[in-house]
Amino acid sequence: MKSLNRLFRPKSIAVVGGGAWCKLVIEQCQKMGFDGQIWPVHPKAEELAGLQAYKDVASLPEAPDATFVGVNRYATIEVVRALSARGAGGAVCFASGFLEAQAEDAEGADLQAQLLEAAGEMPFLGPNCYGFINYLDGALLWPDQHGGKRVEKGVALITQSSNIAINLTMQTRGLPIAYVVAAGNQAQSGIAAIGEALLEDDRVTALGLHIEGFGDLRAFEALAAKACALGKSIIALKVGKSAEAQAATISHTASLAGGDAGAEALLSRLGIPRLDDLPSFLETLKLLHVTGRLPSNRLASISCSGGEASLAADTGHDLPVVFPPLNETQQTDLRAALGPMVALANPLDYHTYIWRDGPAMTRAFSAMMDPSLAITLLIVDFPRGDRCSLSDWDCAIEAAIGSRAATGANVAMVATLPELLPEEVAEQLMASGVVPFCGLSEALAACAAASQPMPATEDPLLLPTPVVAPSLIPEAEAKLRLSDYGLRVPKSIRAKSPGAARAAAADIGYPVVLKGEGVAHKTEAGAVALNLNSGGAVSEAASQMPAERFLVEEMVTGAVAELLIGVVKDPAHGFVLTLAAGGTLTEILEDSTSLLIPASEAAIDAALDGLKISRLLAGYRGQPAADRAAILQAVQAVQDYVQADAIGLEEIEINPLLCTPTGAVAADALMRRKDILR
Repeated sequence: MKSLNRLFRPKSIAVVGGGAWCKLVIEQCQKMGFDGQIWPVHPKAEELAGLQAYKDVASLPEAPDATFVGVNRYATIEVVRALSARGAGGAVCFASGFLEAQAEDAEGADLQAQLLEAAGEMPFLGPNCYGFINYLDGALLWPDQHGGKRVEKGVALITQSSNIAINLTMQTRGLPIAYVVAAGNQAQSGIAAIGEALLEDDRVTALGLHIEGFGDLRAFEALAAKACALGKSIIALKVGKSAEAQAATISHTASLAGGDAGAEALLSRLGIPRLDDLPSFLETLKLLHVTGRLPSNRLASISCSGGEASLAADTGHDLPVVFPPLNETQQTDLRAALGPMVALANPLDYHTYIWRDGPAMTRAFSAMMDPSLAITLLIVDFPRGDRCSLSDWDCAIEAAIGSRAATGANVAMVATLPELLPEEVAEQLMASGVVPFCGLSEALAACAAASQPMPATEDPLLLPTPVVAPSLIPEAEAKLRLSDYGLRVPKSIRAKSPGAARAAAADIGYPVVLKGEGVAHKTEAGAVALNLNSGGAVSEAASQMPAERFLVEEMVTGAVAELLIGVVKDPAHGFVLTLAAGGTLTEILEDSTSLLIPASEAAIDAALDGLKISRLLAGYRGQPAADRAAILQAVQAVQDYVQADAIGLEEIEINPLLCTPTGAVAADALMRRKDILR
């Protein structure tokens, strides 16, 4: 497929069709000041929206760079074929009734295949797609209302929902939008490919993705690499849950890694911060447009109210941001600017002694802006303009812009309520390099997202393999396979009867663990007995288990912590590696984190540090620390097995991994797979 750049930055636009949609596309380009050629195409009309119409694609003066195809699905295929043959730059396929409609219309999938064949190497958006708006050049292949205006530079937005795209253009937050693209059902051009093309425009400062599903994982890896190379940031609002990842419920791992864990792990791996709501999404893009990624999560807050200072501190409490104490230089400079009546702290309540004194406010704000801070937040709520005068707040605007100019620091003005920062003020601040934040919680969420460190470069993802109907591999066999890759397991003997189990225990040496084979949830089913110290105890325990075959193992003692290492194949995101507090408390503690395979040792190490039980691993209250190197080796052994034998594998779970001061032993192992002959 050819580049999308010609489609998104056209010099000539064709509009095929005669309906109201097509007329609106032409009128909006004219209104927005598009200075290229616009060619209506209609088999009968002589003109459309005041422009000469051409009867077909072949009659056009030359191959158009971008074409809005606003005809029915059958005609769309033939128009796309003609455009491709003519050497057009690309098309927006507005019609629906293709693959997205296959549940109601069996013909939809076949029509989509025909559309792809007709397009050949020519790129297109959709079908079932509104198209795009290029606010930089005034090119709108967009058949509906929008709320944007021409800009010289700005952020790009891509969404799979045309309605959300429309809503985003209606924002009144002062965010300059360069592009809005609705991806439709992505028959050919996916979100990642679209994103790469938009990032290549030097006028685009950051990229925001509204994602329902990822699709081509390799394309998203390429998108993240492109953004990194260009020094631009991507953020995402990911919606929906992965039903595929929830299908397997036989283990704790399936519960922990179900739903959204794969998407979260993928975005984290790609260095794409994730936002949970549209307001925070837009505010983060606003911050990235002005400052780019923040160098740290160290913030300062200034307000003329103790209530606002406390609110800032409390709002940031559960977010990965910090308000560091004032250093000596800040204290000295602030005291000089504010006098003795103000208690100095961060967040700072500077009272109202200097309100209306623009130079004094500028000095105070500048005094707070230490080089060690990532950004300083000036909390100012404006009165509503329809009932009050805004003029008394000019001093705050002057001081915000002045302190930014004086220090070169990152500065934001924050309204605690989104509606209390007028759009005209937001645009004035933005033009001066001050971030205008609409909403305190949204501002702090944006700072947290923009300060996330870029992850180290990882190897390419292990892509998900075809889904199979797996079998439950016997525990002893599962452990044997994993031990071949370096996983340490207890000494064990399989037994076909209670008597054989008793004999096996004597060979291993007491104390022992007895397990019933063929049982997934052994503890819940009463199929595991620990610390058995005699043959009689073994025989009695075996006779009471719901099993006919048994596994006898040495009893591993001295564990300072128990971990879970799990892998679930998620068809949407790859192989999800889950690390969690292990044993019987796994789901009660809800202490887990997920990565995607392959994960580097540094990423695994950081994930372990992020668990609540990391304090146990490090040695808690005088207790010995676990053997960290042995834990990392155990995780790597599981990863090595998955990468070596991924075909047919659905799930692995080590629970618990007994972590001692001298090693890490897999006390239990579950494996679900279908062995496939090669």
